[in-house]
Amino acid sequence: MTREEKKVILASSLGTVFEWYDFYLYGSLAGIIGAQFFSSYPPATRDIFALLAFAAGFLVRPFGALVFGRVGDIVGRKYTFLVTILIMGLSTFIVGILPNAAQIGIAAPIILIALRLAQGLALGGEYGGAATYVAEHAPQGRRGFYTSWIQTTATLGLFLSLVVILAVRTFTGEAAFAEWGWRIPFLVSVLLLGISLWIRLQLSESPAFQRMKEEGKTSKAPLTEAFGQWRNAKIALIALLGLVAGQGVVWYTGQFYALFFLQSILKVDGYTANLLIAWALLLGTGFFVVFGWLSDKIGRKPIILAGCLIAALSFFPVFKQITTLANPALEKAIETVKVTVVADPAQCGSLFNPVGTRVFSAPCDLARDYLAKSSVRYATEAGPAGQPTVVRINGTEVPFAAGAPAAEFNKAAASALQAAGYPKAGDAQVVKMSNPFDIFRPQVAGVIGLLFVLVLFVTMVYGPIAAALVELFPTRIRYTSMSLPYHIGNGWFGGLLPATAFAMVAQTGDIYYGLWYPIVIALMTFVLGLLLVPETKDRDIFDERDTAAH
Repeated sequence: MTREEKKVILASSLGTVFEWYDFYLYGSLAGIIGAQFFSSYPPATRDIFALLAFAAGFLVRPFGALVFGRVGDIVGRKYTFLVTILIMGLSTFIVGILPNAAQIGIAAPIILIALRLAQGLALGGEYGGAATYVAEHAPQGRRGFYTSWIQTTATLGLFLSLVVILAVRTFTGEAAFAEWGWRIPFLVSVLLLGISLWIRLQLSESPAFQRMKEEGKTSKAPLTEAFGQWRNAKIALIALLGLVAGQGVVWYTGQFYALFFLQSILKVDGYTANLLIAWALLLGTGFFVVFGWLSDKIGRKPIILAGCLIAALSFFPVFKQITTLANPALEKAIETVKVTVVADPAQCGSLFNPVGTRVFSAPCDLARDYLAKSSVRYATEAGPAGQPTVVRINGTEVPFAAGAPAAEFNKAAASALQAAGYPKAGDAQVVKMSNPFDIFRPQVAGVIGLLFVLVLFVTMVYGPIAAALVELFPTRIRYTSMSLPYHIGNGWFGGLLPATAFAMVAQTGDIYYGLWYPIVIALMTFVLGLLLVPETKDRDIFDERDTAAH
């Protein structure tokens, strides 16, 4: 690897780490941001708005891919991802100085969501540009290895955001962090922006794009050429369903749903849960490069599809073992305590609420929603028409009459559940870390080991994906064509996974049921990828005839 190639990889990767750092800060601090910017609403609505603003960053990413992909294929790779990093950095910095709702009223949440949308648009343009830029600098037979460094950036960005948040929290204390300390990680991003811009300004344009521009062969209408012509649109569709959708759900399950599962379902405290994930990421990140390098030897397709298949077959046993180690009292209660909601079926609606906007009012729905959020396994039984809702907990009946305050039912149900064997909040058996290096106790080490296995699946599917996507499309429309399927697969299929999976848990009363979502998508990708996706590792991406002929 030459000095210039190392510089290309460092500049592209560092900037992309910074963009992911900015993006994940919001998700990690959604609760605090909700209190600051949506304070005129009740707590539940406040959290919903905060999570919706986070989701907006995911939903808008494909549109960023279209906007900046087009610019990148017309103007050039270098200048486009200079613009995306500037938008991301400034949006993040402004969040850090933005007055809250108590100071400027309704303008605060409106500006916040606008900044979040700008972040999503910028991220939609960043990844495709960085991956394309590095791939077009890589020598033949080394693209998997070179682009795999870009693949480490999302995980490193998440890791960096967790470390900075933990450090600031420790330094300021929880009360000060919730009041003003949360702004510090956002403000720090301006330093990272300066460094990233300085490095990227020293880069030259991609040789493949430069040659095409000199020959006058660049696309005049990359969107029309990429998606308006079936021969190219078909490849984008195959890339989405046969590669990226499965990669997206495996990636988000291994990093984000695992964190959500620890905190919201197993009731592990936030400090410990973030440290457990951070250690797993630290141990696993190098395997992005290992699998990228391996894909240069044996191909992109077998590694990505094997990762999808192995993950789909392993999710249930791995998550069940995480429960066994992280909260053994909860696991025992799930196995031994029988909980049944008996209600008139006409009074029981759907609890499917993936974006958190629905408000439940019927006793049957309120009871099931409470049980789901308490990680209680329950079944629903049809009762006589008009009969009030009753929850049976090992034979003990807890009634929930129409019009009765939900708080009264929740208190009675909590008492009955604890008497039956469900653990109290803060139970001593729940895994807990006293400091960042408290990793050698068997319980902690075991949970980190299982999370590392999930991260290993992530590295299998994600390490070679950039090279695979770059090689599927010709240079003239590469930025546009690869960016859209990537961001639909990751932004939509993957980004909405935690909320959708928990909605499935709430609807069924089974804490593992949400895993069916990534399992089904990963298996779909395995089958379609096996049948439809070509192997691309030997393609010459500088030869338009090679990429256009497939």
